[in-house]
Amino acid sequence: MSDPVLERRVRIAKVVRLGKRVGYTLFLAAMILFFIGFATEFSGELTGVIVACMVIGSLVLAPAIVFGYAVRSAHREDHEMGRL
Repeated sequence: MSDPVLERRVRIAKVVRLGKRVGYTLFLAAMILFFIGFATEFSGELTGVIVACMVIGSLVLAPAIVFGYAVRSAHREDHEMGRL
């Protein structure tokens, strides 16, 4: 029999990995676009895209980091208590 709590934790860990990947990719895109704008000329559209990447990246990445710590902490606690 499988434990529903562990199954849910695995699903949350997968979403966390995806959230981190998307968030960090958006930050990378913002950095690349910033240096492109720095080397050429910043336009209003480019600035808007950079800001959008930073805002969306932050909104995705912050909860992913928090939930990632929670999943790791729960997993570590299960090992320490001998439940796994």
